[in-house]
Amino acid sequence: MTLPIVSEVMKKKKKPSLVLTLSAAGLLIGVGSCAYWFLTQGRPFSRNLPVGANIIPQDALFAVSLTTDTKQWQKLREFGTPETQKELDNNLVQLRDRWLTNNGYNFEQDIQPWVGNQVTIAVLPPPVVKPVLKPVASEVDIPDKQSMVMVLPIKNPEIAKSILAQPKPLKQGKWIDLTYRGIPIKQTEGQAGEKLSAALINEQLLVITDNAKATEKTIDAYKNQTSVATLGGFAENFSKTSSYQPFAQFYINVPLAAKIAATAPNRRLPVQVLAQLQNNQGLAGTVTLESQGVRLKGVSWLNPNSQRVLAVENQAGSMQNRLPSETLMMLSGSNLKRLWADYVSTSGGNPLSPIKPEELRRGVKSLTNLDLDRDLLSWMKGEFSVSVIPNTPPDGSPDNFRAGLVFMVKVSDAKAEVRKSAETALQNLDDVVKNQYQFKVESATVGGKPIVNWISPFGTLTATHGWLDDDVVFFAFGAPISDKILPKPNNTLASSLPFQQTVPKELNPAKGQFFLDMERTVKSFPFNTGSPGQQALLSAIRTIGITTAVNNNRSQQYDIFMELKKSK
Repeated sequence: MTLPIVSEVMKKKKKPSLVLTLSAAGLLIGVGSCAYWFLTQGRPFSRNLPVGANIIPQDALFAVSLTTDTKQWQKLREFGTPETQKELDNNLVQLRDRWLTNNGYNFEQDIQPWVGNQVTIAVLPPPVVKPVLKPVASEVDIPDKQSMVMVLPIKNPEIAKSILAQPKPLKQGKWIDLTYRGIPIKQTEGQAGEKLSAALINEQLLVITDNAKATEKTIDAYKNQTSVATLGGFAENFSKTSSYQPFAQFYINVPLAAKIAATAPNRRLPVQVLAQLQNNQGLAGTVTLESQGVRLKGVSWLNPNSQRVLAVENQAGSMQNRLPSETLMMLSGSNLKRLWADYVSTSGGNPLSPIKPEELRRGVKSLTNLDLDRDLLSWMKGEFSVSVIPNTPPDGSPDNFRAGLVFMVKVSDAKAEVRKSAETALQNLDDVVKNQYQFKVESATVGGKPIVNWISPFGTLTATHGWLDDDVVFFAFGAPISDKILPKPNNTLASSLPFQQTVPKELNPAKGQFFLDMERTVKSFPFNTGSPGQQALLSAIRTIGITTAVNNNRSQQYDIFMELKKSK
């Protein structure tokens, strides 16, 4: 019940070398800090769906499947550092003790002979108990306790049936026999703590839960065909992430998980946030192990009844051709004006938003006397990017390391009036910087292109702006790096080996891309995360690449790859 994970942990203890993949999966799911709780599949409802998809109830908060293939777990352990290995081992031991050791079972002896290729674990919401008195403003029911369901596919029914017919004696309490809708159930009684319940369904799936009600709920979902597999958009979207021999698969019920999370003490989500999350239906994905790292293919989709729709604008993919190969980080997108509009619509009235739209508007107006929407964003409808470019000192000393932050944006089109709007905004910025802040505003030429430098009263170059082409404007802040992008570099980021090996190319055209040379960035900028576990995770990653694309007005895909260091 805890897979070969635990067996591998015990066998390989002499050579620690973590697998950052669980943490990686959790990080990329970005959203899924619970990833390491779960296990995987065997005989799926559909070739591309996780095992147990036809038995897990529709209101499951999330579900994760992990492979039982020992070779894949051995491959996973080739990645990472001793620190990340130790953290993974601790998590796996906890799983082993909870599901196996505490109940007298050993994976290799009792489970491996009959279990299928994957095992799935799902978390169900607690029973809804309507309070007698409750403020009208909140519709969130306070949860009692969430339930866990483990689905183990069976490749050898005879062995599985014998295990279920004669379970191991309990240290405390006893096993009792029950029946629900014609399906026999084994359940613990008189045992302190959680009560385990097990049922064999159709001689294909063994379902184990931590309470009897959850078992009945899964049987109802199977009998009534009300499982996650029958949810609108589930099978269709999950198939978009299918991969050969996946290491893991996951599904998150976004609105329901948010609703439950909103009841957590000191972390209640505002009503506005919950309302926005109701537009979303699901987030799903597949994790696979490759020779140099971990790949995650994900998809998210909107609620079929949602009035919100996605704009199909996939026009990113050229900015990396304008950046030098030594670029540490690049984030690109398709339409900055629309991105801002989407942010405004989803963050309005949300106290947790990192940037309040109205505050930013007021700040821009106060600092520059420009209207953010009318004077700036109105002409920023094309591809944009934000990147970090190092300015290596002549002596190459890391102590003198400096970098520039570069913003590039393609104007809406090459029409004269659009370019004129951009030039007017830039001229107004120059005037404000010169007259209000007493900066020197000086014209110069780099690579045959005119630029404008802002020099502080202390004589330090603070910012530079100019045009790369007739329709691409740039701003550079911090270290002077204009000569890195003007003229167009011969060795571009797009042609560099780290970018080509890391940033996924399958989603083309793309809505946006992200590249981070984690290894060089960590060396250049000391990170103080405050958590040894997070620091260990960062140290195990070489590069990260992400590509996103909108499929249609209801769903979008994500392709993420992390190149990981290998243990020695």
